[in-house]
Amino acid sequence: MLTLFHSPKSRSTRIIALLHELGALDDVSVEIVAIARRDGSGRRDPANPHPEGKVPFLVHDGVTTWESSAIMLYLADLFPKAGLSIPPEHPQRGAYLSWFAWYSGVVEPVMLLEAIGLAHPALASTFRSGTEMRQRLAAGLAEGPYLFGERFTAADLLLHSPYAWFGKAGDPVIDAWVERCMARPGAAFATEFDTAHALT
Repeated sequence: MLTLFHSPKSRSTRIIALLHELGALDDVSVEIVAIARRDGSGRRDPANPHPEGKVPFLVHDGVTTWESSAIMLYLADLFPKAGLSIPPEHPQRGAYLSWFAWYSGVVEPVMLLEAIGLAHPALASTFRSGTEMRQRLAAGLAEGPYLFGERFTAADLLLHSPYAWFGKAGDPVIDAWVERCMARPGAAFATEFDTAHALT
């Protein structure tokens, strides 16, 4: 049994988009929970088993997975027929895994630091500057239209998501890629799903 704990219009929205792309919505029970929002709204929901009250949170036969990167890797591997994962035996598997780790270890920290206007040489040398981060992403898309050429994967879904949420990067290569990802059926479904399940 698979259960996803989800809060509309949050980081877990990209998991809803992924489940649609995987054709796996009938295999997953989506439990809608409240979360504390950055603007002070919302609340911690006792129905959410995440130890920090966050989403997404996945439970599969009693085994838990948290953090978007891990959940997306897990689900894409669990439903391989959709072709959104790159399997362990494939020569590009290492690069595929690296994009997920790079998202968590570089993209989110750099975008947060930029958003709050915090800069320091130690931060830039550890995480990269925003410019360097975007240059690396654009280079990864050089043979586009996706990170792995013609093949759309869960890595594209994850890495484009902050731009879909906060706005485009201002780089023509990245922006065109974000538009392609946002035009996918999963993105439209996730928007409709969240609207239909909005918490009051």
